Amino acid sequence: MTAFLLIWSPKKWPWPELPDVARRVAAGDAVADVWGCGTARGLLPGDRVFVHRVAQEPKGVFASGWVTRAPYEVPDAGARRGYRLCIDFVYDWLVDAHTQVVVTREELRSHPFSVQTWDAQMSGTLIKPMAEGALEKLWTARTGRRARPPAPPSAT
Repeated sequence: MTAFLLIWSPKKWPWPELPDVARRVAAGDAVADVWGCGTARGLLPGDRVFVHRVAQEPKGVFASGWVTRAPYEVPDAGARRGYRLCIDFVYDWLVDAHTQVVVTREELRSHPFSVQTWDAQMSGTLIKPMAEGALEKLWTARTGRRARPPAPPSAT
């Protein structure tokens, strides 16, 4: 399996809807999201994503999901290229990272997690296989094993 790291900085985006979104995911709703993926074009439908809170405590991984749409360009007048790359994904686990995370940044400093750069400046970083396997194992131990949620119907 291929897994990628998505970054959330509350300093850049406060995300006031997060508690409500976390409640919906916890209730079993198939909640889709759109996320910027930096310059990464290698994410494919079916790839795993983990979302890491940076910049402010609590720091750590607080969400996981599955890519449902490969990177696509979204017009962005503020971007140097005039667009930004985004992916669509569906959550399978999400906690309100305003108050908690599942795997702390401190835990990610130890081996085998320490082979990975967790404090990336942008989303879309490939998680190294050694760290990915360990993260998935710890993630499953803490959150339980769940079936991959179906992709929500697209809003067309």
